Amino acid sequence: MNVKKILVTGSTGYVGGRLVPKLLESGYQVRVLVRNPERLKNRVWYDKVDIYQGDVLKLDSLVNLFDGIDIAYYLIHSMSHSKNFDKTDIDAANNFCKSAKGSNLKKIIYLGGLGDSGTALSKHLKSRQNTGNALRESGIDITEFRAGVIVGSGSLSFEMIRNLSERIPIMICPKWIYTKTQPIAISNIIEYLIGTIILDLPINQIFEIGGKDVLTYGDMIMEYSKIRKLKRYLIPVPVLTPALSSYWVHWSTPLSANITRPLVESLKNESIVNNKLAGNYFLNIKLISYKQAVNIALENLNKEIVETSWSDSLSSSQGKDVIVDIQSIEGLIVEKRSVLVNNNEENIFSYLLCLGGKNGWLYANFLWMIRGYIDLLVGGVGLRRGRRNPTELKQGDALDFWRVEKIILNKLIRLKAEMKVPGSAWLQYEIIPVDNEKCEIIQSAYFAPKGLGGLIYWYSLYPIHKIIFSGLIKTISRKIGR
Repeated sequence: MNVKKILVTGSTGYVGGRLVPKLLESGYQVRVLVRNPERLKNRVWYDKVDIYQGDVLKLDSLVNLFDGIDIAYYLIHSMSHSKNFDKTDIDAANNFCKSAKGSNLKKIIYLGGLGDSGTALSKHLKSRQNTGNALRESGIDITEFRAGVIVGSGSLSFEMIRNLSERIPIMICPKWIYTKTQPIAISNIIEYLIGTIILDLPINQIFEIGGKDVLTYGDMIMEYSKIRKLKRYLIPVPVLTPALSSYWVHWSTPLSANITRPLVESLKNESIVNNKLAGNYFLNIKLISYKQAVNIALENLNKEIVETSWSDSLSSSQGKDVIVDIQSIEGLIVEKRSVLVNNNEENIFSYLLCLGGKNGWLYANFLWMIRGYIDLLVGGVGLRRGRRNPTELKQGDALDFWRVEKIILNKLIRLKAEMKVPGSAWLQYEIIPVDNEKCEIIQSAYFAPKGLGGLIYWYSLYPIHKIIFSGLIKTISRKIGR
């Protein structure tokens, strides 16, 4: 098939967001469908794709979406929207197909959910499979992949496993802890999705895909804990209903109950590959084990941590009001604040280079000093290291209880904490030009907690951190603005 241009839906999601750069690396032209283009502005590939603003739930917003498109990836799922997410899924798929009719679209590639359709599937899994059926009714060739737990940052099911393992030493577990699944690495998912473009596959084929291992959810929790060197104990009980389980996950992890309940309800269904047909066509894909996939995810957390963890961008601020965004990504608690400043990149960058040391930290400096004394008392470096130069910073410099991890001239300063904390912490400033006279400053505090102690540390100190970091960026805005 001679493929010139590819449409990707769901590009703000974790699968679509990883698929787009791989397609670009392979030499394909890419168009992305997105409701709000602002959410993509921090993606490194933002200027390399054709952005189409539209909504699959609004048919009239999809006019000419498929012009010049040869293949489309359908990676949309509305599970978190409402209790009627299954109806929303079908409406979205039907609108997508109606818009595609009459175009020269040759194939739709869809990623759905793994589960035996002959059993009593949960509402969540049934919705995924019904969406595939709706897409097939378009008359366009559909290649559907059905996968279970996807091991990678941002995957809802894996994030649930990761957070439970990190946070709770003794887990009271429902029956679904014994349900078998076949977890698959995100890298293998991307290989399947891209490999479909060049292979001669049967029309309207469904492929069940999974990784090397068949495990229970309990196995995955214990294997993750073993890799992280965490002692965890599972105590199964028969009384936790899906509703209770979802609230248990809600209070134990950053994942909300309205998102996790459909997922938890589906955990009663085994998600194992029964049809091995994929192995007959995708011969070059080497499946990764669960252990390997977890190690890769953890390596992403520790290597170039900030750059590999960014997801949604902040909305541009109006005036000097600070925009705040708090989220959990790849094991990180991320707190971002942004402000619009009337000054240029060079002046802002030069000002930020002077933070710390004898110059102080601009706001609530006495709190920074107290934190430094506490660090000294527990054997840390405290604030006594100061800084090498009052107006210059180089990568690798010590800056009070920070280390300069990365500097990009007039664009970015990233500091890594060397104080005693139960985890790892970073403070970063990014400067984004808006026009010739204004820039957006994004202040990001990152914390990767180590076990339950790390979480207690973060949340117990959050009120103080909120005061310090909010005051810091407001002071920077006031002093540098003109």
